[in-house]
Amino acid sequence: MEDQPPTEIQISVETRYLPEQSSPEQEHFAFAYQITMLNNGPQTAQLLNRHWIITDAEGHIQEVKGPGVVGEQPTLQPGQRFRYTSGSVLSTPVGSMHGTFEWVSDTGESFVVPIPAFRLAAATVFH
Repeated sequence: MEDQPPTEIQISVETRYLPEQSSPEQEHFAFAYQITMLNNGPQTAQLLNRHWIITDAEGHIQEVKGPGVVGEQPTLQPGQRFRYTSGSVLSTPVGSMHGTFEWVSDTGESFVVPIPAFRLAAATVFH
């Protein structure tokens, strides 16, 4: 397959601010994010690695790389989905995350799925 991933993985993200785990006076803002991965392609694929770039409002960047997500490397058959929740802590009330998931298809082809940037924002910023 010329430059096409062997299967299509759709990523969706939901975020929320965690005031009960945050201490704004100490510049500690906690966020949860829920990722849903859906295999819309014709082949089974397994998630191998993740790479996150987390940026706060002051431009400080944290990079997170590693195998799988939340201790798992899920395998998704066509039509199957996997959902997980994780979190991030920033020193500012607003920031963003983006990254990539590295996958391998059941035919051994590896491919990367980008995770578009999403915003992390404490509700207090809007009041």
